[in-house]
Amino acid sequence: MYDSTCKFIALEYSRDLATWLLGKPLDLTEIKPSELSLEPIRADSLIFLESEELILHIEFQTDPKEDIPYRMLDYATRLYRRYQGKPIVISNKYDTSKK
Repeated sequence: MYDSTCKFIALEYSRDLATWLLGKPLDLTEIKPSELSLEPIRADSLIFLESEELILHIEFQTDPKEDIPYRMLDYATRLYRRYQGKPIVISNKYDTSKK
């Protein structure tokens, strides 16, 4: 449920979410499909900031998982290969409300 809710928020409020995560107001954003090539993996949210030619990759987690550093490296590598030259900002947000 948490993951689905966060994905919905990222899809419906991409500009607001990107502004909050990056700490500055942003203009145009575009949501692209989040499936990355090779063995299919699906990022929670990829926000393409046209105003800064920047990719904001957001992953939502309820608990820290042991494999997350490797998954994030995999995402970053695939994004780099597909969108060479664009800076990539990765944000990994954990749900701390239940602690």
